[in-house]
Amino acid sequence: MAISVGIVDDNPKLLESIKQNFSLFDEVEVAFTAVGGVKALSYLEDSQPDVILMDIEMPGIDGIETTKRVVEKYPNIKVMMLTVFDQEDKIFSAVLNGASGYILKDEKPARIVQCVEEVMDGGAPMSPKIAFLTLKIIKYQQGSNAKQKPESFGLTAREMDVLELVAKAMNYQEIAEKLFVSPKTVRKHIENIYHKLHVHNKLDAVKIGMENKWF
Repeated sequence: MAISVGIVDDNPKLLESIKQNFSLFDEVEVAFTAVGGVKALSYLEDSQPDVILMDIEMPGIDGIETTKRVVEKYPNIKVMMLTVFDQEDKIFSAVLNGASGYILKDEKPARIVQCVEEVMDGGAPMSPKIAFLTLKIIKYQQGSNAKQKPESFGLTAREMDVLELVAKAMNYQEIAEKLFVSPKTVRKHIENIYHKLHVHNKLDAVKIGMENKWF
């Protein structure tokens, strides 16, 4: 039986191209294509494919946040990132939020299909470059007692200043006065922190900071 696959990307032309390429292989069948995470989550309410190929940078809900929501609500679905991004923070965040594989868009269609089969067999397929970077991340974790530095999440020094003050239970106005900025600027910093840590509230953001001994 063919493996059913959902494909999520913000580029309609690329979605159609991948769909056409997959039509050449009996091993897979495209259950749906979705332009963005919001539409993907909507499609999943009616039917769930075996595997989802997920882009990362998308408007609205990005691929990492969408992956997190998918694996939490539909644990039987395997999500594999299919993206152009090979930065360590993207890889780490994707895996941390439930991705079962991570491959780059420059892989040949036959290889992508092979990766779909591998992930269905319980594997964690990765493009060679991604596998190398993943090993690098693991070695770094082992060398730092598995604690991640703020830079691993892309946090800036000023965002860390804000997060540390949030951890001290300061409100927006108090943080603004402490850092000599406007409350609006503080709010923007906090929004950026949420996005980079893939959380939705101050408690979860501070929890990550405490777990990694940032303050």
